[in-house]
Amino acid sequence: MSKIILTGDRPTGRLHLGHYVGSLKRRVELQNSGEYEKILIMIADAQALTDNFDNPEKIRQNIIEVALDYLSVGLDPTRSTLFIQSQIPELTELTFYYMNLVSVSRLYRNPTVKSEIQLRNFEASIPAGFLCYPISQAADITAFKATAVPVGEDQLPMLEQTKEIVRKFNAVYREVLVEPEILLPENNACLRLPGTDGKAKMSKSLGNCIYLADSPEDIRKKVMGMFTDPLHLQVSDPGHLEGNTVFTYLDAFCKQRHFAEYLPEYSCLDELKEHYQKGGLGDVKIKKFLNNILQEELAPIQAKRKEYEKDISGVYNILKEGSEQARSIAAKTLDEVKAAMKINYFEDEALIRMHSRKYEN
Repeated sequence: MSKIILTGDRPTGRLHLGHYVGSLKRRVELQNSGEYEKILIMIADAQALTDNFDNPEKIRQNIIEVALDYLSVGLDPTRSTLFIQSQIPELTELTFYYMNLVSVSRLYRNPTVKSEIQLRNFEASIPAGFLCYPISQAADITAFKATAVPVGEDQLPMLEQTKEIVRKFNAVYREVLVEPEILLPENNACLRLPGTDGKAKMSKSLGNCIYLADSPEDIRKKVMGMFTDPLHLQVSDPGHLEGNTVFTYLDAFCKQRHFAEYLPEYSCLDELKEHYQKGGLGDVKIKKFLNNILQEELAPIQAKRKEYEKDISGVYNILKEGSEQARSIAAKTLDEVKAAMKINYFEDEALIRMHSRKYEN
């Protein structure tokens, strides 16, 4: 079986460090590994409209922002297929067929859906399209017969529901769909990077993000304003690591070489943590250290983005060509699905012959 990756993001804004450590960085590594026959990266605009239906211009404007972020982190259109979800109508048709395989109560039990409903205050009036988000995601994954889906920890319930749909379809009809493997970030600190305010999730809507396209000065300001330990009031006070956003980011981004370059009085992160816990180490010092690390990490990404910004029509052409390629793949899967469901009436020559014989006499 071919090894295929499908993943993507909703174009509701520019992508941030949570996206970067949670999936983008891994996508580039997988792309460059040479282990996968196809890598498809989707800009999920149709899914974004499920809770932004009254503001389509927001989605429209952010398509290019997400595409620029993709290209700037190292996703290569000659090795990965970058496409726009709404340009693949086959995905909508697959979603419709899969709806018969999932109960409404099961959708409500999906932990990701439940938390997102609460976050958006949809409890009283949830759009049907938003409730069916997991089914749409299953259509995206199965349309390309993805064998692996790199995601953050918060997407695990969605992937589990995709697996359920695959098993149900293959059992009811026949073996057509492929059950995907879930690829989580290898660094535990990257499973869910917290917001700069200490909230559990970095979120555009909460305004607690460091964006990949942020200026160096914006990054510095956000880092220096990060939530640390509210009990660490003076430098001499013992500090706590649990819930301390700065140390969570250091776990995600800090490498051994950073100490020799930016903080030579320490040999490793464990030594820095130990000093902080004992007392005598101020928050400003560790924030400056983190800022240096993030500036180094993001500088080449931002330089590459500036190059792509010089040819926006070329970026749109990349998306157009990628969407055409993706649609041809999804169309083949849809044909197989319709054949398994016995709704491929005009292609089923045996059915036509059977009825022809029936009415010949």
